[in-house]
Parts: sequence; structure tokens; C-alpha cells
Amino acid sequence: MRVNYTPWPEDEAKRYREKGFWLDLQLTDILDRHLTSQGSKTAIITDDSRLTYAELALYSTRLAASLAKRGLKAGDTALVQLPNDFPFYVVYFALLRLGVVPVNALFNHNREELSHYAKQLEPKLVIGSELQPLFKTADFTNQLRENEDIAFELLVDGNVDFAPSLRELWLNEETDISCVPKATGADEVAFFQLSGGSTGTPKLIPRTHNDYYYSVRQSVDVCEWEDSVVYLCALPAAHNFPLSSPGALGVFFAGGTLVIAPDPSPSTCFPLIKQHGVNWTALVPPAAILWLNAPDGAEALASLKYLQVGGARLSTNLAKRVESELDVTLQQVFGMAEGLVNYTRLDDDEWTRHNTQGRPMSEDDVVVIVDEDGEPVKQGEEGLLTTKGPYTFRGYFNADTHNRKAFTDQGYYASGDVVVQTETGHLTVVGRDKDQINKGGEKIAAEELENHLLSHPDVFDAAVVSMPDELLGERICAFIIVKKGCAVRPVTLNKFMRSKHLADYKYPDRYELIDAFPKTKVGKVDKKSLRAHIATLLAKRTPPSRTLV
Repeated sequence: MRVNYTPWPEDEAKRYREKGFWLDLQLTDILDRHLTSQGSKTAIITDDSRLTYAELALYSTRLAASLAKRGLKAGDTALVQLPNDFPFYVVYFALLRLGVVPVNALFNHNREELSHYAKQLEPKLVIGSELQPLFKTADFTNQLRENEDIAFELLVDGNVDFAPSLRELWLNEETDISCVPKATGADEVAFFQLSGGSTGTPKLIPRTHNDYYYSVRQSVDVCEWEDSVVYLCALPAAHNFPLSSPGALGVFFAGGTLVIAPDPSPSTCFPLIKQHGVNWTALVPPAAILWLNAPDGAEALASLKYLQVGGARLSTNLAKRVESELDVTLQQVFGMAEGLVNYTRLDDDEWTRHNTQGRPMSEDDVVVIVDEDGEPVKQGEEGLLTTKGPYTFRGYFNADTHNRKAFTDQGYYASGDVVVQTETGHLTVVGRDKDQINKGGEKIAAEELENHLLSHPDVFDAAVVSMPDELLGERICAFIIVKKGCAVRPVTLNKFMRSKHLADYKYPDRYELIDAFPKTKVGKVDKKSLRAHIATLLAKRTPPSRTLV
């Protein structure tokens, strides 16, 4: 059994193989290629653990064998939610070996998000951590089985009485690792990435072994990584950025060392950088600001040579500060879980490093910037980014209707980003065309929040937009029209939204009660006017229409 996905056209797939982009190797080759020469080298360092390459390979193989004995097989799906710690990578490689296709939920995702992923995938395996409240008791998983009518194996990283211990499976020395089935094909789906799309239902992005392995290898080449790289993973491990750009998988491919931090705060990261001689790391702009404002940064970061910043646009002034105050070389990264990744190069001039978000990493990345009618714009003009290439997917999982909107007739993915391209091919991100908020690198669909707000009995209509924020880039403002005769306070709306059990970053930061929405000429809510309105209120330091407490 294989997971269905939209394949690349045959002529393009043939060309990618002929050029050596697709090697027809499983992603497990990233790890296994080092076992003969560097098996004893440290692959992962955490606060209380160290794993060599050989141990990481052995643990993942034992876990794969244990899962196979429990009936898991290639083509099954899994829902995984683990924090920044070495078990994330043991599980990741174990499922790759077995051919079980997971979606790795972010650790701050809550009941609503996990239930939705389970409904889409109908997983045969669920893996969680007792550090997540959802997995401290059996309540959530029991409800998942009952409400969605899903039968699955449950493993928990921790000591709970309702599920087997995840770690005991890979620590069991008596496990027969010869029972791991033969690897699945490299043109099959390896795992799902999560989209930050503009619709109310999160979309799953199928990534194959071939396309994702190429993305990792090409990222390593662009960043010139060798086995001397010591990379700090401080962003959520499941994110595409710290996983493959080049991220943890790039570290393993290069034969370097991965240092894992539970969060990106200076108090957490600075001691790790100093202790382990970290020379590369990656941040989103809000975290970079915290590092800039932290005391004793220069001394703690003495070993750090390169700092990647991505997830949201970095302003020119902040880019200059990062290099001058942290004494590092800045690499801007603009990528997407759907595929295309852009990097400023290590030898780019200062202006390019500070003012652009990089250029495509592959010679076969095709980028066409178009106007609203789909016609290419002139070089240097703003337009909508469309792209295709050897690692950019061709369709969301089981989402035919959405795919017809997300792709052009020529097979280009329309990312929704408004960009300008320089003569050198570098891109500067101007904003978003899609109805989406980018809150410190986390993408939130306005429609998802609007649907929840409209379920409130006293809300007549709702419109969610972004509002500017110095730290996070954007925050969330919800404009609300209350039904006649009803009285609703922002504090009431906030309590109502909290009952939806969303990820913490999704809740509106401000509510504005309004009598009517401005409309466009075709009768749609004019969100451009709403964004301008809230920006004006913030500039004048006008308090919310009612205080949110």
C-alpha cells in the first residue's frame, strides 16, 4: 500500500534523475552513510543525553522492528507530537525505515489541530509525550478513537499507565532487528509537512524521499557544510526550516553534530552555544531581536559564525544589527514547506545579505512572478510568486478542490507571496496576497479563526486580519459585528476562543467591535481597509474598542 500524491510529470522526473537530483535513495541514507566511517561520532547533544551516529541508527532500527511486530507496515500513517529532544529524530528515522508515513505536529498544537490531522490521516499509530497535557492522561486519545472511529497503536514518551513507553522499545536489546521489512521506494511519500495555508483547514504536504533528500543535499551544498558543523536546533524540530534548510537532516548528511535546545531564548541557547562550540544556528526574527537585546551576547556567542534568519521577513535595520552586534555572518532564508527554498549566499555582498531574502538554491528551480491576471511582471516590479522544481510538491493531500486554486495551468505552485526579484535573481518579500497572518514565523489562516468566531451565538460577522507588531512582525486582530440586541465584550470572546483548544499562537491579540465592514466593489469584505484602519489605531496608540483583560 502506498500513500497517494500528485506526482511530477514523467519528463520532469526523468530530467531530475538524469541530472542527479533524484538518487532513488531513502532518506535513511542520510544517517546510514556514516555508520562505517563515523559511527562513533556524536550525532546529537541534548541537555542530558548524547547519541552517536551508531546509537541513533540502532535505536531507530529497534523501534522500527518493534513497530513491525505490532503490525505496522509500509503505507500506514502516523500522528506524532514530540518536543525538541532526541526521541523526535529516533522516531523520524524509525518510521522512514518502516515506510510508515507520519505527520509531525508542532508541540504547541492543541486538541483542535491534532484531531483534524487524525481525521485526515486515520493514523494506525499515535506517538506523544507526557510533557504535552494531551498525553498526560488517556482522555484525549480515547476521545480520538471514539469521535473519529480510528483504531491505532499508542506510544507515549514518558511513564504513563495507559500506553507503552516509547523509549523502552528502542532500549530493548533483545529486539530482533532483522524483522524490519524491505524499504519502500524513494518515489513514495516519506512524511507529511504542515502547510500554513490561508484556508480554515490545515493542508498536508506530501514529501517524497527523492524530493526531500535532494532539498537537504542542495541546502548543505549552498551552506558549504562539512563534518565540522555544530548546529543548534532552537526552533521547533518539526518545522521545515530547522529540519532541512539545512537543519538537523543537513547536519546528519554532513556528518556534523546537532545540539538541541528546548526553546530559542537567550537564557537557554547562550550557555549551549558556549559549552558545545556551536558555529551555526537558525532563528525567526522575534527570537533574533531577543538575542540582540540580551546582555553578554558577544562573549556567549564567540564560537557562532553563521546565523540564519527566516520564517518571516527580516527588516534591513535588524539585518544590519544582527551582523554588527552579534559578530556573525547573516544568511537570510525564505522557504516554504511546499518546496522552494531561497538563501542568501555566504559570499553575497552586504547589501544583498541585508536587503533580500535570498535566491533559489537549485538550478532547476523555476520562479515566475506574475500579476493578478497571471501575466509575468517586469523585473523589479512587485508580483505574485509562482514556482516549480525538483523539490516543490505538486498537490496537497486529498485536496483536489484546493489544488485547482493553488496551482496554475502550467503546474506552478502559487505561494501567495508578493515579491520583487533583483537582476541577480534574489527575492525581496513584500507581503502576502493570501488571507494569512505571519505571527513570528507561524502562519495562521484567517478563515480558521473567523469560522470559530462565527460559531459564537452573539456574533453576526467576523473578519480577521494582521496588524503590525515590532517584535513578531504581525499579530492578529479580529473585527467583530455583534448581533442586534446583544452585548459582547472582548474578554468574553477571548474566553470563548480559548474553549476551542487551539495552538496558543492562534488566538486573536486584539478585538475591535465595529458596526459594519468596509466592502470592495464586488461586495467582499475589504480587508485591506481593515488592516489600514488597525495600523492607524496602533500608530495613534488608540486602545481597543473595549479593554481585553
